[in-house]
Amino acid sequence: MIDINEPNMKDYELERKKFRLEVPDYFNFGFDIVDKWAKRQPNKLALFAVDRSGENPRPYSFRDMSRASNRFANVLKRLGLRKGECVFLMLPRIPEWYVTMVGMIKLGVIPMPATTQCTSKDIEYRVNTSKSDLVITDIENVFKVDEIKGRCKYLKNLMVIGGERKDGWLSYESELANAAESIVDVERTKSDDPMLLYFTSGTVANPKMVIHTQASFGIAHLITAKFWQDLKPTDLHWTISDMGWSKAAWGKIFGQWTIGAAVFLYNASSKFDPKLTLRLLERYGITTFCAPPTVYRVLVLEDLGRYKLDKLRHCTAAGEPLNPEVISRWEKGTGLKIYDGYGQTETVNIVGNYRCMPIKPGSMGKPTPGFDIAIVDDNGRELPPRREGHIAIRVKPTRPVGLFKEYWKEPARMKEVFKGDWYYTGDRAYRDDDGYFWFIGRADDVIISSGYRIGPFEVESALIEHPAVAEAAVVASPDDLRGEVVKAFVILAPGYEGSEELKKELQEHVKRVTAPYKHPRKIDFVNELPKTISGKIKRGELKRKEWEGWKRPSDTQ
Repeated sequence: MIDINEPNMKDYELERKKFRLEVPDYFNFGFDIVDKWAKRQPNKLALFAVDRSGENPRPYSFRDMSRASNRFANVLKRLGLRKGECVFLMLPRIPEWYVTMVGMIKLGVIPMPATTQCTSKDIEYRVNTSKSDLVITDIENVFKVDEIKGRCKYLKNLMVIGGERKDGWLSYESELANAAESIVDVERTKSDDPMLLYFTSGTVANPKMVIHTQASFGIAHLITAKFWQDLKPTDLHWTISDMGWSKAAWGKIFGQWTIGAAVFLYNASSKFDPKLTLRLLERYGITTFCAPPTVYRVLVLEDLGRYKLDKLRHCTAAGEPLNPEVISRWEKGTGLKIYDGYGQTETVNIVGNYRCMPIKPGSMGKPTPGFDIAIVDDNGRELPPRREGHIAIRVKPTRPVGLFKEYWKEPARMKEVFKGDWYYTGDRAYRDDDGYFWFIGRADDVIISSGYRIGPFEVESALIEHPAVAEAAVVASPDDLRGEVVKAFVILAPGYEGSEELKKELQEHVKRVTAPYKHPRKIDFVNELPKTISGKIKRGELKRKEWEGWKRPSDTQ
């Protein structure tokens, strides 16, 4: 009997000491996880999907997924796809994403998931850089591919889901219907074989190509699901994310299916609907929930008491740090804590808050079992508590399983992040006396004003504590005297209007709740903030606009 009230991790320090991931020489997520569940419990629920209205539920068992992925693997074989070749995959939140993903993984073909918000230019860059042979997308996005397919010399095959196309496009439905259900003559995959390729979001330079292996995501996301998400085989888990973001790998397939939990899939439209989200949590009895902080910030503005969320037992957040005020509001409205976690496209969950230990609101938590995480200086020296530095993962003498294989075709970037005994994440934080980590910001987000180093997140958290503030983003703004000053872009809560008086009130509020030198000297009231598809605030975009055209005093003399 499974006790849902008993956390998977009962003693943090003990688990840290004893935990080891077993990695066999050969491993394939499709055969060793999906197919094994299909044989052991063929009718066990793997996926529960609803449409954009939140209606028309479609359940899929592990047997369904096993058979359909075999069919798709045979489709790929017929098209001549081989182990190690790349496929560009751009789909909304539909079940076919799972079939195509697992089918490719079984063959050792490397899927490259992308968000449907990719432009034609984005697609062209990704297809040509990876030398993709095949593009798979839905009927709503074929026009983007049609615009650039003539400039993709390696592209041989086009496949559309949800519609018939005659002008060179294969129909997914027709191909799958004509494919055999059993799969033979498949080359085995080693644990360190490439399994998945993600393009990180690039705002200044071209996106990095992050290669993960059968082990680094296919095995190691057990850490994410077991310890941080605290999943049981009886759970119905919902992670809100686009299918093209690595958060889908974190919360929609690998660790969840390894444990045997079912995944909830809602094919959301581009505009987030907080009321519908809460109704779905209620109606379908979601038991565990993960969302980016921007979602929680909007949800806590609703009357949470109107919804019966008695099945919901565990909530997590990742993508960027979660403000303490939002954590408090969610707990008051639902009775549930939010367990913040930290990681990257390059990793599984590596720092987190866990059920077995107290939460310090606003903290990232402590290092995940399986990882040695430290705060280090530029030379790789570990820093004592309360000293700001780089978040780094120890990779020598033993490289952790849940770390990416490489930035594909970019040895220079590899040398930038792997230095000495460490992998440098590019993020900065400090560790307190109890071993909890506190996020400062991306290394290039830190604001230096009159010699003071100011992390944007701390200021954003202070602003959100004020009842007038729904969301806030903080960046550096140029200043002739101080070099940089703190600027805040603020979305107001319902019932408030922007004014000079309110600006002064917010400034004084920040001075009271944090160090006075950190207060925003500039405030703009805005209706929306630029965000990635994953919900992260694009601080870089705001910062570039602030600095465009600015000239230092010396430049004008």
